[in-house]
Amino acid sequence: MYAIIAESGRQFRVEEGQELQIDYREVKAGDTIAFDEVLAVSGDGETRIGTPKVEGAKVEAVVVGTSQGPKLVVQKFRRRKNSRRRTGHRQVYTTVRITGITG
Repeated sequence: MYAIIAESGRQFRVEEGQELQIDYREVKAGDTIAFDEVLAVSGDGETRIGTPKVEGAKVEAVVVGTSQGPKLVVQKFRRRKNSRRRTGHRQVYTTVRITGITG
């Protein structure tokens, strides 16, 4: 059984037991999160597609912890101006494990 959820402007295909990195949320490890924006649910030989959401469908997950993504280097350079800036950025993610799909 799998579901397609919408979270933070992105869509994810999730199954039970899968670990997923979503945008950072202020939650502690061990807390549960419910995703209500379920776009499609498939299981038991049938697929339900919502318009835009599947009514009554819900995906539950437990928070594993937080992690940081890879470091991205940002360079600003203006030619012939002796102006160079180099900075970096690391995005913080919340890691969740899908525990149940209903609907």
